[in-house]
Amino acid sequence: MKKANFDWQYRAGSPIDPTFKAEMIKQGYSDLFTELLWKRNIHTLVEFSQLTKASIEDLHDPFLMYDMDKAVERIQTAVMEGQPILVYGDYDADGITSTSIMLETLEMIGADVHYVLPNRFIHGYGPNKELFAEKINEGIQLIVTVDNGVAGNEAIAFANSQGVDVIVTDHHELPSVLPEAYCIIHPRHPEGKYPFGELAGAGVAFKLATALLEEVPLEMLDLVTIGTVADLVSMTGENRNLVKLGLQAIKQTQRLGLLELLKVSGVDLQKLDETSIGFSLAPRLNAIGRLGDPNPAVELMTTFAEDVAHELAEKLDQINNERKQIVQETTAAATALINPEDSVNVIAGKNWNPGVLGIVAGNILKQTGRTAIILSIDDTGTAKGSGRSIEALDLFAMLNTMRSEFTHFGGHAAAVGLTLPAENIATLQTKINTFITEKDIDLSKGATLLIDETLPLDKIELKFVEELKKLAPFGTDNPAPHFSVDGNVSFVKRIGADQQHLKFTLEKETSQLDAIGFGFGAESEEIQQPETHFVGDLEINEWNGQKKVQLRLLDFASEGMQVIDRRAKYTWNQKIEGSKVLYLAFRSQSQKFFAEELQMPITLYDQQIAWNDYDQLVVLDCPDYKDTLKELINESVFDRIYLYLYSPDEAYLNGLPSRQQFAKLYQFFRKQPRVDIRYKLKNVSNYLRIPEKLLVFMIHVFSELKFVTIDDGVLQMVEAPETRAFEESAIYQKRMAQIDSEEFLLMNDIDTIRNWLKA
Repeated sequence: MKKANFDWQYRAGSPIDPTFKAEMIKQGYSDLFTELLWKRNIHTLVEFSQLTKASIEDLHDPFLMYDMDKAVERIQTAVMEGQPILVYGDYDADGITSTSIMLETLEMIGADVHYVLPNRFIHGYGPNKELFAEKINEGIQLIVTVDNGVAGNEAIAFANSQGVDVIVTDHHELPSVLPEAYCIIHPRHPEGKYPFGELAGAGVAFKLATALLEEVPLEMLDLVTIGTVADLVSMTGENRNLVKLGLQAIKQTQRLGLLELLKVSGVDLQKLDETSIGFSLAPRLNAIGRLGDPNPAVELMTTFAEDVAHELAEKLDQINNERKQIVQETTAAATALINPEDSVNVIAGKNWNPGVLGIVAGNILKQTGRTAIILSIDDTGTAKGSGRSIEALDLFAMLNTMRSEFTHFGGHAAAVGLTLPAENIATLQTKINTFITEKDIDLSKGATLLIDETLPLDKIELKFVEELKKLAPFGTDNPAPHFSVDGNVSFVKRIGADQQHLKFTLEKETSQLDAIGFGFGAESEEIQQPETHFVGDLEINEWNGQKKVQLRLLDFASEGMQVIDRRAKYTWNQKIEGSKVLYLAFRSQSQKFFAEELQMPITLYDQQIAWNDYDQLVVLDCPDYKDTLKELINESVFDRIYLYLYSPDEAYLNGLPSRQQFAKLYQFFRKQPRVDIRYKLKNVSNYLRIPEKLLVFMIHVFSELKFVTIDDGVLQMVEAPETRAFEESAIYQKRMAQIDSEEFLLMNDIDTIRNWLKA
């Protein structure tokens, strides 16, 4: 079997109201789409209309935010008095777009404005006292933070001591003690009345921009959209409205840097959607802050120079490629250090790039279905890193009980950041394992994957997939609809630079569905097993004007025992994941061969074996009798069987000797009654034109039937041997069984063998 990476949960729903169904069908929508809406708690045409529309008039009044008027007044005073203003941002995509929004806004009202984004490796996250001091020494008289600040008590207190006011605009969790800033603009401020609390940092900056400009700055909708999508905030309410408006704005954008970034990202401007932002634009904006100084990204978003825009976009693309390589290498290194006995993967490496550890933790979580904490140990012996968790484990709450191990710690249920002495890592792992055991937390299931519907292949049509777009933009709290489908896999092909992705086709009766699985390349063997179930999103793949529905794979699982074909020699060195793998050989000759080939211990079949200690079996060679394999598998419980089926004797290939060959050999030994076969075997083989392996078999038969004797490698003909038929030889009979075994196991397709084993 192949366990799903996620915990599949199916969306529940009450019986659909016939009136609503009739109204939607009258509007031209399909039964399938209407039933999907009902399951998603959209029960009236009015609710559906509100979901699909986007309007500037529906944006909330920025002055409903606490102290918005105070912030506007202070900034206007600074502009009138010529006070230099610093926009202090953050190094991620939300912080970059927030900074760009505020920078452009202040420039539009005539401010003397400057900006800075902290370097995560030098300044860390949020207001930094030293960086504040540096900018104040340069003459800054007002600081406006964007996408950070609510936890910057120390740096803000310092600015106050220098007579510099700080206006905080932020959206992160409010701490119990707020900084003594001039004012704090936050959608969830306890004293505010703002009706929507889930704005991104870019959304909050956009609100301040609206208040300062006394109108909605339509030209900045592109920036707020990128920041909102990139920061994975709730895709509901005002965020949804902003993103819908912004996606349209981007398609008409004149922003040179954004156009160049779209170009290097390979995004078709007219087909751009929230997925394009999430998978193409946001990673490039985030990458620069992960690897170094993020400030050039703000210049890219705000420049009016074509050459600068082109140069910076190319730079961000190059940095993103470097980031992907670092992530790939670090993920591979971290994967190699996984201890399957641990409840949570706490993995540390020397001098891993701290900027990518959150991504690596997410990758390990996806691969294993288990919570992961990835740490980088620097030359001072300090370990710093990130954790990502499944829903079954509140990572923040658990680690909060272990604060004594950390020098720094913060985050929430699903994600944390932490710093600790490297010598505390082992203790931390022990405490985590104990915590999981004592609290009896079930970590056997991965993160929840909510499935909207199970669809037969013949129900998946282009019209339905087009209708699904009405529910976009998708994101947190409004996930894209996920569907489970079944079918037989065909036309499997690994694609991508490192063959890390898969393209395949699902078939059932007369219906077909193209599918693509990003990151599933290594699972190409498992995905072809029968009784496999797939979960993914439906999308439209357009090529040369032709539109086809395609499944974008999210997860898959198979029932029963998997039988995987590794009979081709080039597959033998492909890594098999897991710690409970039994490498089994039926012959000592094969045992020796594979011990050298695979550089690992090989178990011989006639040894005493604790079968229940293993969940995967690698059958390295062909048994003499094929039923031996079937009996072994039926009497044991394996999730997965790998068939290498090496044949050292190549019995089927060489077959049985003919009577003429036996006669020819017999006559040879009559003429040459004494032969040192240790050194003359090849010569005899060439002379008689009998393959060496077949010749060895024939000599063994002669020896068993006492036609010859062999002493210390020297073969001698027996004078006047007893007349006996070759078929009397046990070796001969065994050869016949070998041929039958190899013919069946090596010549049949894997489906035939799989069905035989399971019968």
